[in-house]
Amino acid sequence: MAANSLFFSEKEQEQIIAAIREAEKQTSGEIKVHIEKKCAGDVMDRTKEVFGSLNMHQTQDHNAVLFYLAYEDRKFAVFGDIGIHEKVHDSFWNSTKDLLRSNFSNQRFTEGLCLGILEAGLKLKEHFPYSSDDVNELPDDISFG
Repeated sequence: MAANSLFFSEKEQEQIIAAIREAEKQTSGEIKVHIEKKCAGDVMDRTKEVFGSLNMHQTQDHNAVLFYLAYEDRKFAVFGDIGIHEKVHDSFWNSTKDLLRSNFSNQRFTEGLCLGILEAGLKLKEHFPYSSDDVNELPDDISFG
């Protein structure tokens, strides 16, 4: 078990993965969660770097969404690939970040991530509905930095 995974218990990690799987049942979009202790520099720059290192830009419809959390630095970001970003307004990204922020500020990290993931799944469903030939292009597990 990676040291960073100690922030979330095994049960909490299972809840987050279950939320990813539930959200992806309704969409061809892909959702990933990446957690690390610290984020040196700008959180959005780091999120984009992680997005690339996880090959999230290689999904067929460019419709992957990354939830990034650096828990010791109290930084987080939500980043969507160009396919989804072109279809949703900044208000969607801002409302998702507000949902996370309100939960995180009350120490509800697992609940906040799960709610944000499910919200992203609903938005992805609007623009990238699930089809019978859908392939899960990215693993649903949480990655740790």
